[in-house]
Amino acid sequence: MSELRRAARLVVNAPAVVESIGQVPMFLHPNLQAVFRRVDADATTMGKRFPAVVRDLSTNGAFVTGAPLPLLARVAMKFEVRGIGPIDCVGWVLWQRTGDCELPSGSGTATLPKGFGVLFESIPLETRSAIAQLVAKQ
Repeated sequence: MSELRRAARLVVNAPAVVESIGQVPMFLHPNLQAVFRRVDADATTMGKRFPAVVRDLSTNGAFVTGAPLPLLARVAMKFEVRGIGPIDCVGWVLWQRTGDCELPSGSGTATLPKGFGVLFESIPLETRSAIAQLVAKQ
């Protein structure tokens, strides 16, 4: 399969703890409230905490295997990557794969596991830099 993603990925197998955290309520002046719009995080799973596995990682986000969370769920994740150390980040679920999927490949089939893609909202700059350095070494 060809690689169509914008950011190069680091293949990892990092056990993680994922928690659906929602977002802080925003109180606006009525004048601003009349013209202000934002994307709200899905709150149906807020407070759900579960183990998962980070399978690939880039400076922008990660693919996490496990029970998919709803689109636009806001999550906090903790995991560790060799060569970087512990990673604490916050992100948004932008896509999900609700079940395992087999695709034809040059040597038979490839199985893509169920899970979800997270776009990082907050991750320390030094962690982003360390990810970029490891990806560049591949």
